[in-house]
Amino acid sequence: MKALLGSLWLLLAAPLMAQVIAIRAGTVVDPVHATSSKNQIILIDAGKIKAIGAQVAIPAGAEIVDLSSEWVMPGLIDAHVHMSIPPLAFDAPYESYFLSESSTLRGLRGLYNAGMALRAGFTSLRDVGNSGEYSMTDVRRAIEAGWFVGPTIIDAGKMIAPFGGQGHNIPPREGPFWQFEYIDADNPAEIRKAVRTNIYYGAGLIKLIADNNPYRYSVEEIRAAVEEAHRSGRAVAIHVYTSEGAENSIEAGVDSIEHGFELSDAQLKRMKDKGIFLVGTDFPRAQLDIIGTDGGLLPEPAVLAPQIIDRLRRAHRIGVRLAFGSDCVIEIPGRTRMDLTFDYLAVWRAAGVPPIDILRAMTNDAADLLRINKDRGAIAEGLYADLVAMPASPLDDIENLRKIDFVMKNGKVVRARDAAK
Repeated sequence: MKALLGSLWLLLAAPLMAQVIAIRAGTVVDPVHATSSKNQIILIDAGKIKAIGAQVAIPAGAEIVDLSSEWVMPGLIDAHVHMSIPPLAFDAPYESYFLSESSTLRGLRGLYNAGMALRAGFTSLRDVGNSGEYSMTDVRRAIEAGWFVGPTIIDAGKMIAPFGGQGHNIPPREGPFWQFEYIDADNPAEIRKAVRTNIYYGAGLIKLIADNNPYRYSVEEIRAAVEEAHRSGRAVAIHVYTSEGAENSIEAGVDSIEHGFELSDAQLKRMKDKGIFLVGTDFPRAQLDIIGTDGGLLPEPAVLAPQIIDRLRRAHRIGVRLAFGSDCVIEIPGRTRMDLTFDYLAVWRAAGVPPIDILRAMTNDAADLLRINKDRGAIAEGLYADLVAMPASPLDDIENLRKIDFVMKNGKVVRARDAAK
C-alpha cells in the first residue's frame, strides 16, 4: 500500500517538479546596476526566479537550459506601440479604418503583432490606443487567460482628446466617426468621465491627446485626468507635439510625455525634477520620410530627424528618465515591424546614449513606467522569468539585440535557440 501511495505521489508531483528550470547563463547583464556577471545559474520555479548566482545548486530533476555561450538579460519592453492599427496611409485619418475593419479583426492583428514582438524579445508592451472598440483590452485578457502566448500588455483603451480626436478638418456631414477610436472630452468633468469609462472597460493606463488641433488641453483639464487616473492606480501618458502642450502636461504632473519633439532644456529639467518619463518615439529618418508631416502637424523630415536626435541627447544629458517607445505603424516590403523597431537603436546611438542606458530604458526603467516593476523588468529573485539571450554582447554593440535567439516568458520558453537557427 505504501509503495502504491508513493508511486501515486510521484505521479502527482511530477508536473510540479517539471516546473523547476535551471539556466546556465554565460553572462548575465544587469541594466539596473550597470553590471554583468559570468557563469551564472538562474533557478526558475513556477515561472518566477527563485535564485541566481555562480554557486546556486541545481536541484535533482530540474530541466537544464544551456545558455552558457549566450548573453542573458531581462526581456525588452516597448512603451509606445499600436499593435492593432493597420499600416497607416498618412493621407487618410487614423480613425477611418473602422470603415474597412471590425474591432475583431483589429484585435486579431494585435494578437499577431504582439506574438511577433514577443518572439523578437519584447516580453512587455504598453499599447497606447488606436485599437477600435477596446480590441487590445480583449487581446490582453485572452493572453492573461492562457488562451494564447503573448507579452504582458498594458493597454490604454480609447484615447481621450478635445473634440475631433487626432483628426482635423473633417466635413461636418461625415459625423463624429472618430469616436470609434477616441473619447471627446472638453472640460474637466468630461475628462473625468472619460477616464472612468476607459477604466470601466478595462484600460490599464490613460492616454490623452494634448495638441493635435489649435485648441489644446489646459493644465486644469490635464490635471483632472491625472487625479482621476491616479486614484484608480493608472498612469497617464500624453501625446505632445508642441511646446505649449508640453508645458501644460508637465505642470499637470503626467507620468509620461509621448513624442515631445519641441521640449526645451528648461522643460526637460522640470520633467527630471518631477519624475516624468520621456517616451520619445525617436523615429529614424527613413521612417520619417514615409510619415511625412503627418498632415502638417510635424516639420519636414529633414528638419525633424536632427531635432529628434538633439532632443534625445539633451534629455539624456539632463537626466530625464527615458523609456524606449517605438510608435512603429508603417510597413516596408521585405522588413518586419520588429526590424523597423530595432532601427530606432541607431537614433539612440546617434544621440550618444551608451548601450547600458539604452538597455535600462528598454527594461527596468520602462517597467517602472508601466508599473510592473514589482514583477518584471529585471533578473532578480521573486520576479517573473521574462528573459532573452543572444550570442553577442549588447554592452559592446546595442545592435546585437537584433540577434536575440532565445526568449522566455513567465518561465516558459517561447523561442528556443535551436528553433532560431
